[in-house]
Amino acid sequence: MKFILIFIIGSMAGLLGGLVGIGGGILIVPALVWSLGFTQKSAQGTTLAAMIPPIGIAATYVYYKAGDVDMIAAFWIALGFIAGGYFGANIAESISSQLLERVFGGCMIVIGIYMIYRS
Repeated sequence: MKFILIFIIGSMAGLLGGLVGIGGGILIVPALVWSLGFTQKSAQGTTLAAMIPPIGIAATYVYYKAGDVDMIAAFWIALGFIAGGYFGANIAESISSQLLERVFGGCMIVIGIYMIYRS
């Protein structure tokens, strides 16, 4: 049963990621913490490991075919992701899970307010 729930969480994150261009972590991390009892660090690590291969391959293909992918910008974003991901993971591992949950939640609130304000 646990694997079915994890699959459903991944499917919903993929659907919404492809639909609105959000990263699946915004959905997967809280779902793993709340529904399956993962720690914040374990949920983040598991989500990152799961997203490495499929992180938008299918969705990117659709956008690329439509001419909506700037490959140069994507390349530079990916390089920034590599550096930022490395340093962010080191910081996350050096702080408490409770503080990490607060940082994660704060980021979600700020992004949500910004998106509501922009629209």
